[in-house]
Amino acid sequence: MRLGISISTTTDDTITGEKVVAGMKAAERIGFDGLWFFDTIGRGYHTPDPLIQVSVAAAVTEKIELGTCILQVPLRNPVELAHRLLTAQLMTGGRLTLGVGAGSTKADFDAIGGDYESRFKALRTALPLMQRLWRGETVDGTNLTPPPAAKGGPPILIGSWAGSIWIPRAANEFDGWIASAMFTGEPTLRAGVERFRGLGGKRAIITNIKSDLSAPTQPLSDEGPYSLACSPADARDRLARLADMGFDDAVVVVNNGAEETLQAIRDLWPA
Repeated sequence: MRLGISISTTTDDTITGEKVVAGMKAAERIGFDGLWFFDTIGRGYHTPDPLIQVSVAAAVTEKIELGTCILQVPLRNPVELAHRLLTAQLMTGGRLTLGVGAGSTKADFDAIGGDYESRFKALRTALPLMQRLWRGETVDGTNLTPPPAAKGGPPILIGSWAGSIWIPRAANEFDGWIASAMFTGEPTLRAGVERFRGLGGKRAIITNIKSDLSAPTQPLSDEGPYSLACSPADARDRLARLADMGFDDAVVVVNNGAEETLQAIRDLWPA
């Protein structure tokens, strides 16, 4: 199982661009397999725009995978978003992995005057439209003329709970599935990945695994979250259980990008 990292800034009142960049560089230097970015708007804390972060990360790293987990597609105009994602694909040299979803927090939609109730319909419509544009097709008179280095766009992974519709679509129509550890316990995660594999799904990623290796270990709840708020020894065991379930990648969230924080997480799992 590959180990990815997401560096949260939600609790850091001293965040600066310099600190964000230093964390990106450290993540690659320490040996994480992926650097992942979240997407929220208007929840009472600041999350830097994920595609700007991807582009900055592309400029200051060389090999590490760069991903979104997940990008809320219905918050954007799909043609404008397709154009931005082509640019991100170009700037990353093909290192971009696009985790997408419909969104699950109404505040994000309220912040932009979006329609929360129609978000799943918007996602269903937007994804094939963007893929057509990335292939160089003309859609309703618009052709984005993708450069050869970005043509086809990034691989798409669907972020979803263990639902009846989107896991089959992730397995059959797209490049993989992204599960969230935030509100999901081990039984649901195990059932979801088994279902995804049974449908022939390729890549399964679990993200949003909160970490605090100084916290006293508490038993995991079947309702979630599935976290690494525990001792290092218990954290290793919990990562091993995710690998045993069949996840290809685990993305751990840390509250700062300090090198010692990142190294402690990297040391939990063999490179």
